[in-house]
Amino acid sequence: MNTLKYNILIITLLLSSLVIAQQTPAPKQSNAISIEGATAHLGNGEVIENSLIMFSDGKITFVGRATVKIARQGQVMNAKGKHIYPGFIAPNSTLGLVEVDAVRASNDADEVGAMNPHIRSLIAYNTESKVVESMRPNGVLMGQITPRGGRISGTSSIVHFDAWNWEDAAIKVDDGIHLNWPNPFSRGRWWLGEPAMLKENKDYKKQVDELTSYFAESSAYQASNKLPRHLPFKALQGLIDGSKKLYVHVDGERGITDAINFTKENSIKHLVIVGGYEAHKVSSLLKQNNIPVLLQRVHSRPKNDDDDYDLPFKLANKLVDAGVLVGLENAGQMERMNARNLPFLAGTCAAHGLDKEQALSLITLNTAKILGVDAMVGSLEVGKDATLFISEGDALDMRTNKLEKAYIQGRDISLESHQTELYKRYNNKYKQQ
Repeated sequence: MNTLKYNILIITLLLSSLVIAQQTPAPKQSNAISIEGATAHLGNGEVIENSLIMFSDGKITFVGRATVKIARQGQVMNAKGKHIYPGFIAPNSTLGLVEVDAVRASNDADEVGAMNPHIRSLIAYNTESKVVESMRPNGVLMGQITPRGGRISGTSSIVHFDAWNWEDAAIKVDDGIHLNWPNPFSRGRWWLGEPAMLKENKDYKKQVDELTSYFAESSAYQASNKLPRHLPFKALQGLIDGSKKLYVHVDGERGITDAINFTKENSIKHLVIVGGYEAHKVSSLLKQNNIPVLLQRVHSRPKNDDDDYDLPFKLANKLVDAGVLVGLENAGQMERMNARNLPFLAGTCAAHGLDKEQALSLITLNTAKILGVDAMVGSLEVGKDATLFISEGDALDMRTNKLEKAYIQGRDISLESHQTELYKRYNNKYKQQ
């Protein structure tokens, strides 16, 4: 009897998982589409009222005003009164790597060991994640899938959020390696009775020296062509030849400065600062060395006692004013679910100093430039992927960002998710009462 009950339970769970499975990926675009009448926010700072956007075979073929006398291609959609945006990009994300935090078997974000430059997040990316599909109704259509843990976490890749498998999803494979910079300071361990204040990290120099030695050994290995192959050292070669970027996760002023000097000493061609809470204190150094910043979560509290109460809200404006290329990332507590709020982080930046189109660029073209995919996505321009969406209102405002249509590489994707299904189910239930 117990065996029968167990089998029934297993079958029930399997059937329920099929009912709430991810939407089937959309088929390849077969007919051209013309969208006219909407306000087009191109992502590069330009806005076109009464626009005409046409795309075919997954690529944008025309961007201009609807008043231009040109033959419309394929299906013509009237979007008067609505807004068109390029798909938003979520960098430094673990989307698709973790489904349920409490279920270890569904967590592929963190690999064992400290130095893992050869670990590739892409092959662990789950295209059928219910968390991933919940990003699309807010216009977040792409992401940089990033590993966590250790001193060198591994290698990230950029994907779009509608695919059968990780090979189909990939926009750019192995774009960069992620390094967690040692913290020059640490807080007292309150559980041991130590004051919970910042103090100097006595092991900081040792930890930086370990990194220096590791990169020196990698350089020596590359020069000698020794066998057998050393996969971690082999992976670091991309930082030297420029095929990969080094994403350094660091917040403090001293750490950022030391990370910049470290990359120079090790002949690393492309550096990106991730987090950068105190990046505004070294903005001239960042500008001088042409180093972009993927700025920490905007919706957070000040970290230091003497910080302005609204410092996290206006950090982007400070860096943009200093001439630094800035994108927004949303790592931290509940980062996977909160990634769908990416447009509203940009909206907060717009409310604290940035022009609305500048704020939009933080999650579109700027991020695409930082990730090295701006030739394909990030703005509405002829020749780029037709990854875009139509919203009823301002996409940076949570009250009006209601998507009507979304396309990834020209494919008409579903905006349904497990959450929208639940919304409809219980909305109908209470309407009947």
